[in-house]
Amino acid sequence: MTQAWLNRIGTAVPPHDIHAAFVEFGRDTFLDGHKRALFERMASLADIHHRYAIFEPGLQPRDKILDSTGFYRRGAFPSTGARMALYEPHALDLSLRAVQALDADPTSITHLIVASCTGFTAPGLDFQLMRAAGLPDGTQRTIVGFMGCFAAINAVKLAEQIVRAAPDARVLVVNLELSSLHLQEDFQDVPKMLSFLLFADGASAALVTADPTGIALGCFQATIIPRSADLITWHIRDTGFEMHLSGQVPGRIRRWLPENGAKLLPPEPPVLWAVHAGGRSILDAVQQGLRLEPDALRYSRDILRDYGNMSSATLMFVLEKILSDHDARGPGLAMAFGPGLTVETFAFHRP
Repeated sequence: MTQAWLNRIGTAVPPHDIHAAFVEFGRDTFLDGHKRALFERMASLADIHHRYAIFEPGLQPRDKILDSTGFYRRGAFPSTGARMALYEPHALDLSLRAVQALDADPTSITHLIVASCTGFTAPGLDFQLMRAAGLPDGTQRTIVGFMGCFAAINAVKLAEQIVRAAPDARVLVVNLELSSLHLQEDFQDVPKMLSFLLFADGASAALVTADPTGIALGCFQATIIPRSADLITWHIRDTGFEMHLSGQVPGRIRRWLPENGAKLLPPEPPVLWAVHAGGRSILDAVQQGLRLEPDALRYSRDILRDYGNMSSATLMFVLEKILSDHDARGPGLAMAFGPGLTVETFAFHRP
């Protein structure tokens, strides 16, 4: 049976670092002193230093305009249509930058898989990227949409199955998320503001082939944490995509993993961990639930600190960090969570 390999990964983020400006905005926006103190405390504990977005910071609590372009105007937030009009050019630009960072021969690509849950167009990003990147017109294309943070694993799984079925296949896997397009005007709601504090924009491009370089892809698994379907939701509304991220998620993961986590582990104990950096509390829950060593999730924590949560692109940034570390060798496990509450994993090995 053909062994599929994730050969390498290219990444890209927009030019605007928004994190410090957003923290300042949140601190100055809350009218209630208790809410303000709670927000400040949680922001200081988030362990995020940088997040990047397509919007240049312009967050001033006393002004009506929240960004330098005036796209987010208080009292008149943009419609879903206006947001999608920005998604199309920015999604193509950022994903193309990630593909260029991958530095793969575009004419050799046989399949393209695009994962994104923050926007849609038709012809879609897959078609636009095929043309812009110089891929052959006969490239077989697939969209993985609206699955949330674990979509990266689904996209890599599809690529792995393609390579196993067609050993000569060269699969380009692109994850593109523009979370900043879906800011909602709930500035006195602490949980909402804390969820906005996590998310960022980013893109990744990965090459999956039978060439024995990078990391060897192993067994893929998926399961559901019972009675948790309402903890993460993502609905299309008139003013963008509205996300609900319950504060119960880390606790549910922490309680579920001790009894069920062993079923997700490969036969060879992992020494490399690529866990979706959904937030510090998520990483803490995984570390505690699986009783991992203090530095086991260092790659995930580094990505969270430097980029925030870029939804489906985040896990690929973690894997890229592992690939860039010459000393990162041995068996590993990738893990991500999303709506459901779904848990998806895959084993891998870095020779």
